[in-house]
Amino acid sequence: MRIALITPEFHSLVRRTNLALVAESLAKALQGTRQDVGVFLPRTLDVEEDALTGLTERTEIRIKDGHGFQRFKIREGRFGDVQVFLFENEALFAQRHPYGDHEGPYADNWKRYALFSQAVLASFEALQFMPEVLHCLDWTTGLVPLYHQRLVEAQPEHPLAQAGTYFAIHNLAMQGVFEREILPHIGIPHRYFRNVEGVELGGKVNFLKTGTEFATIVGTHSPSHAQKIQERDRGYGLEETFQRRKKELIGIPNGIDYLAWNPENDPALPAAFGPSDREFAGKKRCKAVLQTQLKLDNGPRTPIACTMGRWDADGGFDLVAEVLTEILERNVELVIMGQGSPDLAQRLRTWEGAFVGRLRVIDGYDQRTAHLMMGGADILFLPSHYQPANPLFAIGMRYGVVPLVYARSGLEDQVANFKVDKRAGVGFHFAPYTAEGLMEGVNECLGVYKDPDKWRLLVRRCLAQNLSWEATAEEYLKAYRRVTRRSKTRGAAE
Repeated sequence: MRIALITPEFHSLVRRTNLALVAESLAKALQGTRQDVGVFLPRTLDVEEDALTGLTERTEIRIKDGHGFQRFKIREGRFGDVQVFLFENEALFAQRHPYGDHEGPYADNWKRYALFSQAVLASFEALQFMPEVLHCLDWTTGLVPLYHQRLVEAQPEHPLAQAGTYFAIHNLAMQGVFEREILPHIGIPHRYFRNVEGVELGGKVNFLKTGTEFATIVGTHSPSHAQKIQERDRGYGLEETFQRRKKELIGIPNGIDYLAWNPENDPALPAAFGPSDREFAGKKRCKAVLQTQLKLDNGPRTPIACTMGRWDADGGFDLVAEVLTEILERNVELVIMGQGSPDLAQRLRTWEGAFVGRLRVIDGYDQRTAHLMMGGADILFLPSHYQPANPLFAIGMRYGVVPLVYARSGLEDQVANFKVDKRAGVGFHFAPYTAEGLMEGVNECLGVYKDPDKWRLLVRRCLAQNLSWEATAEEYLKAYRRVTRRSKTRGAAE
């Protein structure tokens, strides 16, 4: 099967959110099942081209932009066995990041990703890459299903007429919302500015809703989440759309790359360990090295908690900030890795100075340190209200790090609550979504940690989980077959 993976991020090339890791892992896993995968990516300022081999210029296409045209130069390279197509445009992408900078999102993101979406669709024939499935990732690609539908309606004999679209929702909180005045500038007639089977939500043009309305199949990151987002106040305003499309709405849990994340042979770890390491000698060694390298207080029985991601309310950091002092006063060492505003980073540095040896702040993402964190940590905080397909919980469990998640984040069906289910629990939940609720979850977690036998049981269960991308890829292939069946049925009906 030939699959076009259309994404703003790809972990080894450009990473701003968890979407980057999902895109890369899925591409590699699908290629491993002998599918023909092409990654279609805008070349933004921070794309690391050195990760590609054989990078060559393939073609140039023009996309209408108002009264003129925008040119996209397309270059092709290889990431392992995966084809990667970089779309270069000096004005829109080359000097800017995928979404925005420290001042916030770019005001013309609507234009950038509308033109990129059109450029991808226009490139397939020139690149001699005609997909059967267009897998679109998140709001930046939300217009692709509509553009595809309009193309096929205008040209029923077009080679893409037999293709279908799979729209993957990773972060429901980020929807790409813009004023209706953009419509004539992105080639979408005003008749589509409607709520039912249209682009409108709350009087605005909504890219995420557009993808949800017009894709052949819509996917999210777990079966339970696919159900929950249809409930009132759980779909970020899209509940009615999800309810209408419930027959096309599915949930596929994300996996992790067991080659990249494997404590049994991870070169970033000072000692190997795995499910067969009954006394966890390797993990204990990793913990000691982590404490030494990050200048934390040494102590094998002192729990190390870690968290990784954006330092903002979407990532749940507002809750963490409220109880940070209380957590650190409970004989816990905490490692925080991520990014946020300069002001917030400075506040964290102040906390770090006040809790020397107990708090370590790492500004940005350092891959080697991230691996060592997973190897040495005991507890993984995932405090956000909504987990946008975050694979970090699976990575943590692969390394024997017990996760603490919000009880309605979308991860609750993958992180069984030990408090409720002693036989199958692999982590902890907290609720309500308040600082007090988070602190209650932390206390529950620390209470079990004080019982070495129970904690060893939890760690063994985490290590025993099979959350590989290989298993996930098989689920995606089933979904893609639904996409192609529906596309062929539609074509026959027309």
